[in-house]
Amino acid sequence: MRRAVRALALTASLAVAAFVPGRLVAAPVPEAERGPVDVRRTTLVVRDVDRALAFYRDALGLEVVYDQVITRPPREGDAPDAERRMRLALLRANDDFVGVIGLLEYTSPRLTEPPNETERPGIGDVILVINAADLDRRFERVRATPGVRIATEPYLTSYPAPDGKGSIAVRFSAVWDPDGYFVELNQLLGTAAGTEGR
Repeated sequence: MRRAVRALALTASLAVAAFVPGRLVAAPVPEAERGPVDVRRTTLVVRDVDRALAFYRDALGLEVVYDQVITRPPREGDAPDAERRMRLALLRANDDFVGVIGLLEYTSPRLTEPPNETERPGIGDVILVINAADLDRRFERVRATPGVRIATEPYLTSYPAPDGKGSIAVRFSAVWDPDGYFVELNQLLGTAAGTEGR
């Protein structure tokens, strides 16, 4: 069930911001190359929005742009007074259309707790990718956030370039957020795949 919820909640990895020293390289795809679909937002189902905000807002620095309680009528077969309530907070990074993370807490009725913690992402799980220009400073805030588990301390690595010639340098780290989502926190030191020639 946990993996199914995660698969539905997180449909794509999210690059919040990518930097080359001195210039921002994240940009919309040119009009001539645009397809019919945009990935608008990734929504994470969480135990407690306030606890999740300590990670995504306070430690990572995303800005809250929406925070409301949503009420829905009872479903068919429920008691007439079985109103459903949830709290949804939306946070944005450097793009107000695609760089948005939702935090969704079902407050009534509450969801059951997921099973035990995993040690690495598996099939059906997702990986949320966030780039930070100030990884060292940001990572110390993340480390101090209650409920966060460190998977990998920051280290320098590289990935093959899209054309197979050369490499893309990245400072990589990874953590489990307070709800068990696997989050890569990276500092991109080269040109992001798909942005060559911009």
